[in-house]
Amino acid sequence: QVQLAESGGGLVQAGGSLRLSCAASGRTFSNYGVGWFSQAPGKEREFVAAISWTGGNTYYADSVKGRFTISRDNAKNTVYLQMNSLKPEDTAVYYCAARMFQVVRTTMYDYWGQGTQVTVSS
Repeated sequence: QVQLAESGGGLVQAGGSLRLSCAASGRTFSNYGVGWFSQAPGKEREFVAAISWTGGNTYYADSVKGRFTISRDNAKNTVYLQMNSLKPEDTAVYYCAARMFQVVRTTMYDYWGQGTQVTVSS
């Protein structure tokens, strides 16, 4: 089992920045690829970014390329999502998810956190 806990969400003005953290506990976290997803009210959960278990490969949705950066610190069992140049349309609950030795752009992950709210005001 892997337990995931997101933090770092909040209210920010358009153009501002936030850094989300996904802290893991349980099994060897360095064996897991991690994805970030967003879910706005009334919408399906959408892929935002992912990072391989080694940290050597990263993937982004087109809507966040150049604005968001995903990274990980396996010594701290934590994955980060640095969010810059935030837009009102980025407003959503953000979830991190883990899957052993893989990353995918779908929601086919084995473990999920509870989510953290990000609200971007115009």
